[in-house]
Amino acid sequence: MAEEKMKLTGSAKLGYGLGAVGKDMVYMLSASYVFYYFQDIMGASAIVIGIISMIARVFDAFNDPIMGAIVAKTKTRWGKFRPWLLIGTITNAVILVAMFMAPPTLDAGGIGVYAAVTYILWGVTYTMMDIPYWSMIPAFTEGGKEREGLTTLARSCAGVGSALVSIFTMMVVHALGTKFAAENAGAYEIERVGFKYVAIGVAILFIIFIVITCLTVKEKSSVDMESPTVGEMFKSLISNDQAMTVVLTIVMINTALYVTSNLIIYFFKYDLGGTSWYNNYTVFNMVGGATQILSMMVLYPLLRNGLKLNNIKIFIYGAIASVIGYFVLLGLATFGVNSLAPFLVPGVIIMAVSGVNNVVVTVFLANTVDYGELKNGHRDESVIFSMQTFVVKLASGVAILVSSIALQVFSLSNSDATEAEQSMDLSLAVPEASKMGLRLVMTLIPIAVLIFAVLWFKKRYILTDEKIEEITAELDSKKAKMN
Repeated sequence: MAEEKMKLTGSAKLGYGLGAVGKDMVYMLSASYVFYYFQDIMGASAIVIGIISMIARVFDAFNDPIMGAIVAKTKTRWGKFRPWLLIGTITNAVILVAMFMAPPTLDAGGIGVYAAVTYILWGVTYTMMDIPYWSMIPAFTEGGKEREGLTTLARSCAGVGSALVSIFTMMVVHALGTKFAAENAGAYEIERVGFKYVAIGVAILFIIFIVITCLTVKEKSSVDMESPTVGEMFKSLISNDQAMTVVLTIVMINTALYVTSNLIIYFFKYDLGGTSWYNNYTVFNMVGGATQILSMMVLYPLLRNGLKLNNIKIFIYGAIASVIGYFVLLGLATFGVNSLAPFLVPGVIIMAVSGVNNVVVTVFLANTVDYGELKNGHRDESVIFSMQTFVVKLASGVAILVSSIALQVFSLSNSDATEAEQSMDLSLAVPEASKMGLRLVMTLIPIAVLIFAVLWFKKRYILTDEKIEEITAELDSKKAKMN
């Protein structure tokens, strides 16, 4: 008997969307602040934290497909996805809180070990819930517009979760830290306590939202799940030169962005400074986050449909604009500008390009699927797109390693500052040479990486709009002959 088709209800859409909000709040808290927390607040070696991050990212390359295989083989009365979604969420929430509750009595070596154990466990448990979350879409939707609509909704909700944490974390950390830390506590003790309570709050919301997802989403009794192995992923890349080109381009443009995003909090704290530096940091992130979202929704359609630019030109022009933004940022910082407003200009430029790139690189990847089908005789859609998550994680790991080396070289950490120093503008306690080193690393390295990415892409990517039309026509012709 054929399985009855299921209509996607409003409650299922709402529940699934809330799950995306919760899980990306958790992801962004870890991705954006765990390095700062362990290195700047807890006093761990920057190099140690950078190496830990790279190890975790390499481990993810093997962990993701293994978890996918485990989920694919799971059979329970509640389905194959929801049990792992719930188990992964609860364990990940617990590890998240533990990660941001490092014992303050540990020395630098002890903090390094604590960071390694908790961060790697966090990555494992996040994968435990992230793989089933995205893989379960076919289990409660029909194909076509319904499935595409839900995927778009979930991605948008994930963006909301990321934006909430990116924008408000430091402001809430200082508010809660001031409330719950001991009287007359220094700035670093306030942040240490504040991060603990923020992590607890995010973890609770995460569990609540995913429980709602599990209650509102009803799986079909059975659904196939593709789970490519590590070997399949890299084999597909090697046999598809255009996919290799796009994947490496994604690594480079994300590395450039993440180097800056990892270091910008140090710029606001130790360079631009001020006793309420975190308020400026909050406004900067708010404007940047809004720009990134609007650029995906408004700027890209304007460039593509309004100005009739092809995606290759959009990508190259965007990279040029981003490089200009980085030079403006470097100039403002070098010439001693100390007010927030001018820095919003390069922030808007860089984040607008980032938003457009989120759309453009997805289109480029989709094009490589058709190219691979024509070249190799089979479609590797799921395999190629599964690489996207890994390469973004890889770029994050590379960026943290670069950032950690910079912070170590320029000694940009005041976690051992005296109580008197902690109560004042921390930028006054940092040598000018360290500030200049920070400015150069967070701008010139991204500039160099972006220029190399454009040159690499321009030389190797051949899938113009005209070429894609040719490939599509040829594929259609082959399919027609087979039928």
